[in-house]
Amino acid sequence: MLYYDYKNFQQDTNKLITQVQEFQPESIVAVARGGLTLAHCMAEGLELRELQSLRTELYDKTTKREKFTICNSCSFDGVSRVLVVDDIADSGETLQNVMQTLQELHPEVIFKSATLFYKKTSCYQPTYWVNEAKEWIEFFWESDFTTQN
Repeated sequence: MLYYDYKNFQQDTNKLITQVQEFQPESIVAVARGGLTLAHCMAEGLELRELQSLRTELYDKTTKREKFTICNSCSFDGVSRVLVVDDIADSGETLQNVMQTLQELHPEVIFKSATLFYKKTSCYQPTYWVNEAKEWIEFFWESDFTTQN
C-alpha cells in the first residue's frame, strides 16, 4: 500500500494543472468523493469558478453494485470544454460511465478527464494523468481525518 501525502498531492496537482492548460477548460466536474479535493485545487490553479460535482455509485466499500448510478446532474449552459476530475482510474468503470453519460446528455460539449493515478489495467484511460498506480493508494484525505487515527 502506498500512502499518498499532501506534499506529493501538491506537486502532482500542479503537474496536472500544467497538462490541462492546453485544453482550456471552462468548467470542472468533480467525481465525488475521490475527485473533490483534486477538482477544488485544480479549479483554484486554473482560476475557474465553474466547479460542479457528480456523485456516483458503483461500489459499497469493496463490493461492486450490479448497476452504475449517477445521483445528480450538471448544467453546462454556455460551456463548450469540461474537465472531469477523479483521484484514480483504477478499474476505470466509474470514469468510463461518467464520461459516456455526460457525452450522451451534452453532445455539444467536449469532455476530457484528469486523474492523479491511472492503473494500466483500467478499462478507461484518462486524457491527463500523472502517476501509474501499481499498488493500493491510500490518499491523505481518506486517512488523515478519520476518527480512528
